[in-house]
Amino acid sequence: MHPEPSARVVVVGAGPVGLIAAIELARAGLRPVVLDAKPGIAWSSRATCISRRSLEILDRIGAGPAFAAKALPWSRGRTFHRDRLVFRLDMPFGPGDRHAPFVNLQQCYTEQFLLDTLSALGEAAELRWDHRLTGLRQQGDGVDLTVNGPEGDYPLCAEWVVAADGGRSTVRDLMGLKLEGTAYESRYLIADIAVEGANWPVERHVWFDSPANPGSTVILHVQPDNVWRIDYQLRDEEDTEEAQREENVRARLQAQLDMMGVRAPWRIVWRSLYKALALSLDSYRHGRVLFAGDAAHLVPIFGVRGLNSGIDDAHNLGWKLAMVARGQAPASLLDSYSHERRRATRENLEQATKSTWFMSPPGPGFRLMRDAALVLAAEHAWASSLINPRQSSAHVYDDSPAVLADATPSAEGVPPGASLPNLPLPTGGFLHDALPAQAFSLLVFTGGLDAEAIERLAGIGVTLLRVGAGPITDPDGALAARFAAHRFPVYLIRPDEHVAARFTAADPNLVRDALEVALGRRWSDAPAREARAPAPVTPQAGGVAAGALGQDGLEAVFAAASRALNAAGTADAAFLARLTLLLAEAVGDPARVLTLIAAARPGPPG
Repeated sequence: MHPEPSARVVVVGAGPVGLIAAIELARAGLRPVVLDAKPGIAWSSRATCISRRSLEILDRIGAGPAFAAKALPWSRGRTFHRDRLVFRLDMPFGPGDRHAPFVNLQQCYTEQFLLDTLSALGEAAELRWDHRLTGLRQQGDGVDLTVNGPEGDYPLCAEWVVAADGGRSTVRDLMGLKLEGTAYESRYLIADIAVEGANWPVERHVWFDSPANPGSTVILHVQPDNVWRIDYQLRDEEDTEEAQREENVRARLQAQLDMMGVRAPWRIVWRSLYKALALSLDSYRHGRVLFAGDAAHLVPIFGVRGLNSGIDDAHNLGWKLAMVARGQAPASLLDSYSHERRRATRENLEQATKSTWFMSPPGPGFRLMRDAALVLAAEHAWASSLINPRQSSAHVYDDSPAVLADATPSAEGVPPGASLPNLPLPTGGFLHDALPAQAFSLLVFTGGLDAEAIERLAGIGVTLLRVGAGPITDPDGALAARFAAHRFPVYLIRPDEHVAARFTAADPNLVRDALEVALGRRWSDAPAREARAPAPVTPQAGGVAAGALGQDGLEAVFAAASRALNAAGTADAAFLARLTLLLAEAVGDPARVLTLIAAARPGPPG
């Protein structure tokens, strides 16, 4: 007997992104059908680092406690060139924070916890394992699918389809769509090993030109169950098949552990091969088919953006698709999903590409410049800023057509498009806990408003969260200060915790207008902006981020010099001579130039 032949929404793919999308839609009453060709969860590690923003999303969908009980939090990291420390990563993490900047958790647990969350919703969703999508055709008011299940082929009609079926997306192939971008040549062997009775800090550890693996880069993360993730770069001349033989993998891993002073017994749990890809679809909406996660974009693992960007995709899409499917918003709202998440992908790719300059140099010039920066970084803090791993961070949708920008731009408070900071509340809990589930809300700071103005806002029909006299108290004014409530006493918050608009007065007409924009009934005229880089991480040594050039300037010089060296060839002494004279003239101080030449001269091997 074949399953039901129709569904409001079909989600293709039961990985983390598909499961989160299904949970969002199930909680909205749409009873999604989830298809996956696998027989069940794949019990392997894969994506292991989950960001603070992703943890906030997991809290909002009801999965947070399981992750908090199992995952290992971290906020620090160390990077070595050979055996010398060249960079310290120290991300802000205080006692008032609900979550660490990152946690480590094997993807199999992530999927299991999300599956448990979906199962707890009972018949609000249907998950069909061993069901492979084999055909797709869009109609004006829906999508006709052909599915192969345990009992053969059957038709399935859907109003909407969410394609969350990974980097080898069947939906993408059936629609004739291709990811575009850059594929890097460097290869990484990824291995999970179970280590008995050894302690190692739960931090991000990186070795460039590791003494145990000369010419290679090694990355280490500690996971639950005494499982360590070790990624090591294969050298260009290595044969891929030979490098993957178990005895060769064991020898490389043992050499690394010996160098680290780890003497405990260990065994390989899982291993795979990885190549860095920076690819994306041009649009994440194609009619009634919405793409999310790796089906929409592939991002290099450096900076742990892959899974975290997919979680953001599902959370952004979930409430929008639910409102469209229920007739509460026009289908055009889904265009803002594509716009916002494409912008996030561009930012991710920009930052991941800069990380890839170091982790997988895309040419001999980049390798020369990378090695020069690593040598200098041991003594010069400004050079170590180039080694910043540019970890995943929350995105600000400040150019979104569904976000209403300030009439007069201001750097104070929480800007439109940003995610709401999950601040601790004086009475216990956190700000996100006070938000309604899957609905818009108004955060209103009552101190500067009269009661009549607040009541006018209450008549709009959006959940009102009063801050000040209650129910959210603010005895020391910390919340009001963080939100610059003296200037912006009213904030409109979307169901995905992002600020849709903020207001200098309690004007219900302005709020209604912002709601029209946030629901896609009309677009804002927000100007397009270039992708913004996250603030650079300041190395502990020296307290200097990137010297006189600044982070952007240093990166621009690094990239330009690397490309010039690529074109010139590594042995082009004439190019280096010309470059030296040009830079000396630009500096204009002979004594300073002589000092710099002395600093740049090769020293003894170290």
